[in-house]
Amino acid sequence: MSVWLSRQSRFIIAAFLLLVISGAFAMSRLPVGLFPTIQFPRLSVSLEAGDRPVDQMEAQVTRPVEEALRAVPGVRNIRSQTSRGSAEVSVTFDWGSDIVTAALQSESELARLAPNLPAGFAFNVRRMDPTIFPVMGYSLTSDAQSEVALKTFAQYTLRPLLASLDGVVEVSVLGGRDAEFEVKVDPVRLNALGLSISDVETAISASNIVAAAGKLEDRSRLYLAIIDDRLTGADDISSIVLTAGPNGAVELGDVAEVRLAAAPEWTRVTADGKAAVLVNIRQAPDANSLALTHAVKRVLAREAPAFPKGMTVTPYYDQSDLVVSAATSVRDSILIGTLLAGVVLLFFLRSIRLVLVVAILLPAVLASTALLLMVFGLSLNIMTLGGMAAAVGLIVDDIVVMLEHITRRLSEKSATVLEAATEMSRPLIGSSLATIIVFTPLAFLSGVTGGFFKALAVTMAASLAISMVFALSVAPILSRALARAEDAERADRASGWLNRLADGYGALMARLLPHARIAALALIAIAAVTGGLSASRIASGFMPQMDEGGFVLDYVAPPGLSLTETDRLVTQMEDIIRSLPEVASYSRRTGLQLGGGLTEANEGDMFIRLKPFPRRNIEEVMADIRKRVEQTVPGLQIETIQLMGDVIGDLTAVPQPVEVKLYGNDPASLATAADQTLVALEAIHGVVEVQKSDRTAGDAINITLDPAHLALEGLDPASLSSQLEALVGGRPVGAIQAGERSLAIRLWSPETMRDRVSAIEGLMLRSSDGHILPLERVAKVEVLSGQPQSSRENLQPMTAVTGRLEGRDMGSAMTDVRRAMQGLSLPAGVRYEFGGLYAEQQKSFTDLMTVFAAAFLLSGLLLVFLFRSLSQALAILGVVGLSVAGVLSGLMLTGTELNIAAMMGLTMVIGIIAELGVFYFAEISGEQPTHDDRIAAGKARLRPIFMSALIAILALAPLALKIGQGSALLAPMAVAIISGLIVGAPLVLIAAPILHAAMARRVASVQQVEAAS
Repeated sequence: MSVWLSRQSRFIIAAFLLLVISGAFAMSRLPVGLFPTIQFPRLSVSLEAGDRPVDQMEAQVTRPVEEALRAVPGVRNIRSQTSRGSAEVSVTFDWGSDIVTAALQSESELARLAPNLPAGFAFNVRRMDPTIFPVMGYSLTSDAQSEVALKTFAQYTLRPLLASLDGVVEVSVLGGRDAEFEVKVDPVRLNALGLSISDVETAISASNIVAAAGKLEDRSRLYLAIIDDRLTGADDISSIVLTAGPNGAVELGDVAEVRLAAAPEWTRVTADGKAAVLVNIRQAPDANSLALTHAVKRVLAREAPAFPKGMTVTPYYDQSDLVVSAATSVRDSILIGTLLAGVVLLFFLRSIRLVLVVAILLPAVLASTALLLMVFGLSLNIMTLGGMAAAVGLIVDDIVVMLEHITRRLSEKSATVLEAATEMSRPLIGSSLATIIVFTPLAFLSGVTGGFFKALAVTMAASLAISMVFALSVAPILSRALARAEDAERADRASGWLNRLADGYGALMARLLPHARIAALALIAIAAVTGGLSASRIASGFMPQMDEGGFVLDYVAPPGLSLTETDRLVTQMEDIIRSLPEVASYSRRTGLQLGGGLTEANEGDMFIRLKPFPRRNIEEVMADIRKRVEQTVPGLQIETIQLMGDVIGDLTAVPQPVEVKLYGNDPASLATAADQTLVALEAIHGVVEVQKSDRTAGDAINITLDPAHLALEGLDPASLSSQLEALVGGRPVGAIQAGERSLAIRLWSPETMRDRVSAIEGLMLRSSDGHILPLERVAKVEVLSGQPQSSRENLQPMTAVTGRLEGRDMGSAMTDVRRAMQGLSLPAGVRYEFGGLYAEQQKSFTDLMTVFAAAFLLSGLLLVFLFRSLSQALAILGVVGLSVAGVLSGLMLTGTELNIAAMMGLTMVIGIIAELGVFYFAEISGEQPTHDDRIAAGKARLRPIFMSALIAILALAPLALKIGQGSALLAPMAVAIISGLIVGAPLVLIAAPILHAAMARRVASVQQVEAAS
C-alpha cells in the first residue's frame, strides 16, 4: 500500500480537492429546513353533512365512511370524532406505505360512497406531514381599514403575490370578513302585498342573468347576441320588480332594506389584541425553508410601499428563526468541538503541522458528507447537522489514530510515514467499520424514531466512511509533506506523564491479570449493580425537548358558550399574555385551529412567539400562563405545547403524553368511566391539563313539526324549512361580480325578529293558499342542551382522557397513571388502553432495543471476522456490555431522560467502544498471548485511546451542555456517548485484557483436560 500511495499521491490529492470542492458546492445548494422530509403514513379526512345531530351524523355518515376506508389496502388504524354535522376521521397506514396512492384510493372509496350518504355530504382528504403547519405566518391589522378591506387585500393581492414563489404549496387566509349584499325583508309589508319570501328569492334569481340568445351574420361579421341583466349594486337589487298590476309595480326596495354589509362570521381572529387577518404560508415537503422565507421577506419589503395606508404586517411565526438558531448552535458546537479537539491534539503531539493536517481534513470530510447528502436526497436540517456535530470527534479519531501511529513509528525510527500508514490500515479499517456497522440496523427503523433519526444515522455513517478513506489515503500524504522528524521527537518528549501513567497501568494489570476470573466477576457485579440502580432511578421520556421560542396554546370555554362570551373570556387571557415581558407577539383563533380539525365556537388556539434570549425558559413561561389563567379566568381550560411536540402529536393523531382510551358499547357507562378517570388523573402530581376528548357542542333550538297541523295549514316540511332558512340564518340567492370578487346576495329577515329564542316561535310563514300563520301553530320549539361529541377507534365506541406533564418525566408519571387506573372500579363492559405519546415511546423503545441487539450482534460478527478469535471478540463485547452501565449512570447523574435520542447514543456507544477495542487487540499478535503481551499492548495503545476518547468527549461537550437552541434536541445522545466513553475507554485497557485472559485460561484448561484424556 505504501508503494501505491507514493505512486498515486498526485491522483489522490487531485481527487481529494475535486471531492472537497464538489462538497462545498453541494453544501451551498442543499435545501435547508427544520426537520427531515418525513412521509407520515396518516390521512386526515374531514366530513361535512349539514347540521344534523351527533347520533344521526355518526350512524348515517361517520360509520359508513369508516367501513369504506377500511377497504383501502394498508390501513392499520381508524379513529374518528363526530360532532354536530361534521366529523374528523384519522386513518393510519403501515410505515413505508405509498401515502399518495393511499390518499387517492381513499378519495375513490369516498366518492363511490357519496351517492348513498345524506344530501349535502362533502369530504376533504389531507396527507399529514410536518408541512401541515405554516413555515411563516403574518398578521394584518389596521386602525383605519375594515376587516373586509383587510381580507380583500390578503385574498386578492397578497395571496397571489406569495403563492407564485418557489417552494410555496399553499397560502391560506384566516379571519376578516367577506362583503355581501344583505336583503332584509319586512314580513309585514310582504304579507300585505300577498307575497312570500320565496317570491323574493325567485325574482332576484330571475333578474340576475347573463345568457346567449344566439349568433347571426351581418355583412361579413359574425355576432353573438347576449342578454345581460346582471346586477351591479344595491340600487339594482332594490329596483328588482316583484309584481306589477294596474296600481303599478312593486319593487324589492318597497318591502326590503338592501345594503352592502359584512357577511355573518362565527369565528374570531386577532393578533396582539386587535382584529386581524392571518396569512399562513405552507411549504412543499422538499422546499428550502430558508430560501423560501427569505424570498417572502424580500417580496413583502419590495411591495410594502403599495400596501394600504395604516395597515401593519407583522410576522407572528417564522420558522426560519428556529432553523437559523438551531443551525447556528449546531455550527458553533462543531467549531467549538473542533477547536477543543485541536487543543488536545496539540497538547499530546506538540506539533502545529500535525494539527494542520486535522484542520485540513475535518472540514473536507464535512464538505464531502454534504455531497453524499445531496446524492441521497437529504437536506440540511437539525438532524443532519446534528449528525455532523456528533461525528466530529469520531472523524478526528480516525485521523488522530493514524497520525499518532505515524509519529510513534517515526520516533522509533522503525518505518517511514507511508510504511507506518500501511501498518495502521487494517486496524483503522476494522475500527471504522465497527462504528459504521452500528448504523446499519437503523435503516430499518420505522415510526417517529426512524423518521427523525434515520437522517442523523445516514449523515454519521457517510461522514465516518469518508473520514476512513481520507485517513487511509490523504492523511499519510499530507503527513509526509508536512511532518518532520522533530515533530515525532517533540511528541515523544511531551509524553513523559503518559509514560508514568503507563507504568502505573502496567503495575495495576500485573496484579489483576493473574486473578483474571475474580477481577472479571467483580467488574460484572459492579456494572450490574450500578446499571440496575441507575435504570431504576432514571427518568424516561419520548422526544427531547428544546426551547423553540414559541408555543401553541389551545383553549376551551364552557360548553354552549356564545362566540361573544368566549371572545370576552379569551380577551382576559390575552391581557395576561401581553403582560409577560417574554412575549414578542401572538395570534389567536376562536372557532378555528391552526392545524385544522373539529372546532366549536367556544374553543380555539393561539400561537405565542417569545423574545430571543436572555429570558425565562419556555417551560417556565407556559407554566406561568397556566397558573395565571386558572386563577383569574375561571371556566377557561387551556393546554400548552411547543410547536414541534404539537406537530408530532398531530401527525401521530394524539399530541398529549398521557392518554387513557376507554372502550365500551354503553354511552352512559363510558361517560361514567371517563369522569372517574378524569378525577383519578387530576389527583396525580405533575399531570396537568387533564381533559376528556369528547367535548360538548353548543345548545340547539329543536323545531319539531306537527304533520297534522302542517297538512291543515297547507304547508309541507320542505316549504317550511326553506322559509325558515331564509328568515333565521339567511340564504344566499345570487351573487354580484365586483372585479375578481363575487359578492353574495343574502336574503334575510330583520335582526329584531330573530334576536331571541322566543322570537323564533312567532316567525310568520306563508302557506300554499297565501294565508299567513306563526311557526308555533305547526311546530314545537324547544331548547336542547349541547350534545357531546362521539369518538370511535377501529369501529368501536371510545372516549379518551388526556393530560400533559409538568415537572415530571413520562416514565414515572405513567407508572402512577397505571397504578391509579388499576385502583378504579370501572363500570361493567368498559376496558381501557394507554395511548398518546406514551404508546409511541413504547413502540420506539422496542424498535431501538431491537436495533441495539442487532448492532451488538453485527459488531460481534465483524470482530470475529477481523481477529479470527472468539475470545477477543467476546472480550470487546464484554466491555461494551459493561459500558452500558456507565451510560445509564451518566444519564441518571446528569438528570438526563432516557428518550429516543439517548437510546441512539447508547446504540452508538457499541460501535465507538468496539472501535477502541479493535485498536487495543491490533497490538496483540499470536493466538495465545501472555499477560506481558496484554500489558504491552495496553501501554502502546494508552496514548491513542486516551486521545481518541478525550477528543470525542470534548467534541460532543457543546452538544451535551446544550450550547445554543438546537443542541438541546441532541443533548441526550451526546450525554449518553460521553458517559459511555468516560467508562468504556478505561475499560478497554483494563477490562478487555482481564476478560480476554479469563476466557483464555478457560480455553487453556479445556485443552489441558483434552490432552490428558
